[in-house]
Amino acid sequence: MKIKLLVLLLLVSGNVSFAIPKSEKKALIDLYHNTNGNEWINSWDLSSSVSTWKGVLIEDNHVVSITLFNNNLQGSLPVTIGNFENLQVLNLAFNNLKGEMPVSLFNLKNLRVLRLGKNELESTIPKEIVRLQKLIHLDLFDNNISGEIPNNIGEIKNLKVLSLSFNMITGVLPESIGHLKKLERLEIANNSFEGQIPETISEIVGLKTLVISENSFSKKFPKDILNMPNLAVLQIQNNNFDEKYLEELVLEESDLAVFDFDSDKKRFTKKDLKDIYLNKAIIIAETKFEGHDEVN
Repeated sequence: MKIKLLVLLLLVSGNVSFAIPKSEKKALIDLYHNTNGNEWINSWDLSSSVSTWKGVLIEDNHVVSITLFNNNLQGSLPVTIGNFENLQVLNLAFNNLKGEMPVSLFNLKNLRVLRLGKNELESTIPKEIVRLQKLIHLDLFDNNISGEIPNNIGEIKNLKVLSLSFNMITGVLPESIGHLKKLERLEIANNSFEGQIPETISEIVGLKTLVISENSFSKKFPKDILNMPNLAVLQIQNNNFDEKYLEELVLEESDLAVFDFDSDKKRFTKKDLKDIYLNKAIIIAETKFEGHDEVN
């Protein structure tokens, strides 16, 4: 009798452990239908337990991670994407998502990793993004993002990676960018930025990669950036900087591994490029989409 009771309790507890809120299950199903789930590379069996749905991680009866990288999602994000109050990781990069990012997306106050790069999203970056105070990694590269970066972007204090290259973003780079003291990668190449680079960037002592090439930045490039202690990769070519001033900078005093700018000599390399990729302390423009998501 005791054994039967124990087995029953185990079965019940097993079911309860994956009894996520109805609002979260609805959001998952909406995501499935909105993005043509039948055509996903790794699809879900909606008749089976949510715990078996590939890419969905559940902890304490809540969805904490959704990773559907390169899974042939086609369509738009549902408004119910904001239902995941405990979600920490949302990785839907390298798919065919279209339309706008729902405002509800920025209600995910526990989100630490947001990867929507390499899609076809047509949206702006709203000021509401500062609600994501725990965000560490923001990747929107290679979409159709337009408009300007909100002036309050510097309020996302935990941000380590800001990847916005290959979009249609305009305007100036906000001074508040220098308030992102934990930032390690700033990649905004191939947009339509203009104006002067904020000198406050030189105050981000942990910055390793700064890629601002293929924009319309102008005036003198801040010299202090060249002497940042951890900066390894700097790409500023194809802008409207004062070229003569750049050529006068003393590159020999910098520890940069790669420095690209417009001159007769396009690239100055102080290390073998393969050393950069082998050095885990230096993360270049590649994004660790495959494998586990870093949330530390």
